[in-house]
Amino acid sequence: MSLPLYPAYQVSKLEWAKTLPEHWTAKHLKRNVRLLTEKTDTRKCPVGLENLEGWTGRFIQTESDFQGEGVGFEANDILFGKLRPYLAKAWLADRTGEAIGDFHVLRPLEGAIPRFIQYQLLTREVIDLVDGSTYGAKMPRASWGFLGCLELPTPPAEEQLAIASFLDRETAKIDALIAEQQRLIELLQEKRQAVISHAVTKGLNPNAPMKDSGVEWLGEVPEHWEVKRMKHLCKSIEQGWSPQCDNEPSTGEAPGVLKVGCVNGGVFRPAENKRLPSDLAPIAQYGVKKGDLLVSRANTKELVGSAAVVDKDFPWLYICDKLYRITVKADCSIANYLCLYLASSEARGEIELGASGASPSMQNISQSVLLDLPVPLPQPQEQESIRSFITIQCDQIDELIAKAMEAIRLLQERRSALISAAVTGQIDVRGLVKEEGSEQ
Repeated sequence: MSLPLYPAYQVSKLEWAKTLPEHWTAKHLKRNVRLLTEKTDTRKCPVGLENLEGWTGRFIQTESDFQGEGVGFEANDILFGKLRPYLAKAWLADRTGEAIGDFHVLRPLEGAIPRFIQYQLLTREVIDLVDGSTYGAKMPRASWGFLGCLELPTPPAEEQLAIASFLDRETAKIDALIAEQQRLIELLQEKRQAVISHAVTKGLNPNAPMKDSGVEWLGEVPEHWEVKRMKHLCKSIEQGWSPQCDNEPSTGEAPGVLKVGCVNGGVFRPAENKRLPSDLAPIAQYGVKKGDLLVSRANTKELVGSAAVVDKDFPWLYICDKLYRITVKADCSIANYLCLYLASSEARGEIELGASGASPSMQNISQSVLLDLPVPLPQPQEQESIRSFITIQCDQIDELIAKAMEAIRLLQERRSALISAAVTGQIDVRGLVKEEGSEQ
């Protein structure tokens, strides 16, 4: 859809907006908002950074128990996340509460429309400028000194309101399309899970005679399959080490220690590692070899127990203490089959049930949980047939997931571009808002 332009423009002194509508001005943010700093511990509605969704300005309810005092805020104040501002967290409060932690709490002054200010603070251009100003290497923060002096395009109040109303309407449409794609991804992921689960517990022949597996949660399995505990299929199980590593990944064949996320999704990702400092000697026994079955020992509930098989030797990469390395008794094909089985709904259910930990963000599984896991096992030739079937089916599903993710990316780009164009006056939406109102 082609959107109208303003009738006349002026050259702008702003770095990120070369022209502005002729009747607009540019003001420092501190001329439009006031920074709030008064502390309170009333605990009416404590809000932390984790409660805000990046780029959308949406509030996310959590069960976190926040400690310490916060800055009090009221409805229509804006909470801007100053820690790691590239995360783009800016919330327009709809209630009274307390901002706990790393926030600049802003109260719009007379003539400044809160929703318009929030949209401005969520433009990619503003976020990039603020992010480029941060101090602190490990915990980069944006100062009020920089943020308050940031010059922003400022139209008249009634025009700010019109722009905010237009963006509310249009971003809601885009968000609905994004939600549809996200739901599609969820359905495809459920289908992927179902394909794997059925194949590794029931086989590919729908007419095969079945027998009771002897395991309540596993149910029936093909009559000619064996059910063995994982410990009877393994030669050994060990976990690695976690020295203090550099933040950057290893390049070339410099020693690196794998991160626990290297097995997420069932595919081994060697790039998920941290470089070992030059003054630390690697421990040779933890070097990664072809055929190693790596399983995450500690992670979130959804990811703990994720597994992947190493497809070739990586003698310069080493397992960390949050990974188990399982060496199977047979060849690599058994390891690959076990990897698929660990991704099944049945195995996942037992792993999540056996996981423990005080924090939902860090659950642990013991060696005994893994080693006692019953495994329905066909003969090697049938294992390969099942592996091939799952690969073909999952590749097709993954292609559809990738297309949905690309659609989301394009919609998010469209959303961001629309906000930037509207709040910098590159499009004139005043008439569009009036037309909508006249139709009601």
